[in-house]
Amino acid sequence: MSKNNKIDYNLDEEEKKILEDIENNKYVSLAETNPNKFKEDVKKYSDIAKNTIKSLNKKKSLNLRVYENDIPRIRAIAMEKGLPYQTFLASIIHQIATKQIEI
Repeated sequence: MSKNNKIDYNLDEEEKKILEDIENNKYVSLAETNPNKFKEDVKKYSDIAKNTIKSLNKKKSLNLRVYENDIPRIRAIAMEKGLPYQTFLASIIHQIATKQIEI
């Protein structure tokens, strides 16, 4: 991006200094100055990202009390959607949790 097309970001002083160094070609990559540290950092943060994704995808059992006459209705709706009813209910709960549908 040329200096004439600057976007106004709300940067703190440290961020402004970093941006200024990058724009003035004073920035030196850690990969160039300390390749071993760079490799360690890449592995460390890659592992953190993998563990975060793994924890976000973990499933936990949940016991619910529902009205007995709702169960056949729920199963019928799930069958129309081509899903097992437990998967259907998990999907509905997920959509509520992620605010894709509101109650």
